[in-house]
Amino acid sequence: MFGVAIGIDPSDFKMVIKKPKAVLVGLSGQWLILPFLTILLIALMGSYISTGMAMGMILVASCPGGNISNFMVHHAKGNTALSVSLTAFSTVGSIILTPLTFLFWGTIYTSWIATDAENPLLRELSINPIEVGTAVFLLLGLPLLLGMGLRRIAPHLVSRLHTPMRWASILAFLAIIIVAFSKNLESFLAYIHLIFAIVLIHNAAVYLGGYTWSRAFKLKRRERRSIAIEMGIQNSGLGLVLLLNPTIFPLELPIGGMAAITAWWGIWHMVSGLSISSYWRMRTQTDAHE
Repeated sequence: MFGVAIGIDPSDFKMVIKKPKAVLVGLSGQWLILPFLTILLIALMGSYISTGMAMGMILVASCPGGNISNFMVHHAKGNTALSVSLTAFSTVGSIILTPLTFLFWGTIYTSWIATDAENPLLRELSINPIEVGTAVFLLLGLPLLLGMGLRRIAPHLVSRLHTPMRWASILAFLAIIIVAFSKNLESFLAYIHLIFAIVLIHNAAVYLGGYTWSRAFKLKRRERRSIAIEMGIQNSGLGLVLLLNPTIFPLELPIGGMAAITAWWGIWHMVSGLSISSYWRMRTQTDAHE
């Protein structure tokens, strides 16, 4: 997160003053529409998915937007300033909203959808919002404050650190995915076809939902693209780190399905994001020549 934070300027938050409608539509899409679509998909899939996979989908939906969305939006000829602002706002808000969102929608799932499921994950999982919030603050909030502080105090140093820190962040993310897969390799290999299908459908539904949601508010095409990509690319690395924290998810809990969904999302959203942004970029160039 420190590598992301040194790229955030306080002026990024001024977008809410310049274009409050687009920012509010984007944030409501991130924290309301995304988890709602997720729980709707889980209900529709029913017995086709396991309890762990469903909770993994909810965990992904509870995370803030991923920072690679900014690159994808720029590549798609979207509104990059809006994307950066949404990433910054959702990252700051995640300290409170990630634990509350996971608790709220997880409770809806366990109370109304999976009430008959015989799974220790449902019986023993008791999320403490304060504990999760503290973990999110240490993982995102503190590095965010330190990174933005360093950018303000030593901008020249930050300009030299930006590229190496970005690569370090990517390597750290890949390391987290490898650890998650290695600890749950048996579950992943046994259900790889199902995991691939679930993440594909979930991710596609979120892109479509984000674009439709922003279109309903008559936002411009560039803003619709930005919001759709911002919602489709999640900080699943945060979800994986939370899953690997034994004080939040005790070691005896069967979290293989959750870890597999969250880790595969982290890989798939890069593929889907690059694909959809390349398509929109091509469409923009085609429209310009017509």
